[in-house]
Order: sequence, then C-alpha cells, then structure tokens
Amino acid sequence: MHKRRKAREIALQLLYGLDGLDTQEGRLGDAIALFWDNFDNTSEEIAEEVKKFSNELVVGTWENLEKIDHLISSNSENWTIGRMSRVDKSVLRMAVYELLFCPEIPPKVTLNEAIDLGKIYGSENSGAFINGILDSLYEKAKLNVHKVKPDAQSGSKKVKP
Repeated sequence: MHKRRKAREIALQLLYGLDGLDTQEGRLGDAIALFWDNFDNTSEEIAEEVKKFSNELVVGTWENLEKIDHLISSNSENWTIGRMSRVDKSVLRMAVYELLFCPEIPPKVTLNEAIDLGKIYGSENSGAFINGILDSLYEKAKLNVHKVKPDAQSGSKKVKP
C-alpha cells in the first residue's frame, strides 16, 4: 500500500473519531496523541512520514473546519453537513483541505483518493456522492482563479480573469 494512501486512511479514522467531539485548544493534540498511543501497530510498521502526513491532514483539516464545512455545504445540493454520514463528511473534509492547502498534491490525485476512500469505507453511494461534491467544488475553484500579469506600461500588476 502506498504511504500517502495509508496516511489518508489513518487521517480518516482520526477525523471520524473527532467528529462531534469538543476538541478545543490543546485538546486536538491530546486526541491525536491518544489515538497513536492506542493505534494497533502490530500488523505493520507505520513509517514516520505516514504518521507525519496523517497528522498534517488531521490538524490542517480541523484548524480550517469552518471554512471547509462552508465550502462543502455550498457545493452539496439538498444536503447539509449534519445530514451527511460521518465517513462521507470526514473524507470530504480531508479532501477539501488537500485541495486548498496542499498545492504539491495534484487535484486529480486528491479527488481520486477521496472517491476511493468513500467507496471502501462508506456506503455503496459514497463514491458518487463524494465525487459530485468535490467535482463541483473543484470546477468552481478553477473558475475563480485569476492570473496576475504585470502591466507592460506601468509595471503594476493587473488581474486578468
């Protein structure tokens, strides 16, 4: 199994467990530490880079949860965050974090990984559900990107739609 896939699976477990818990200041770190203390690592050795990436996904997602949830809600017709399954919600949150804050990861990789995780850990409709929301969000994000070019005459930058 690829290391990043394993890290995403672990992050999904953590985000699933954190959903609905009161994890305010300092408590998120405690929850993550408790998870790792109780992690069943007998079947395979978890590489340090796997642990680091999964922690980055969890902390980054949780620190940006309000913004991420808003984006998910605004791209999901007839579904509120509260109505979504915990698995689907956790996969979506992690994927939106990756799309927004991990520019080194190609968006198509993020989308494919999220859909695969939904198919594996969610319901029979999770893959399509996650695909629909992420595709909508990604398409809107691409439309809102503006390229900044220097103005040849003044040297200032102009925003070009």
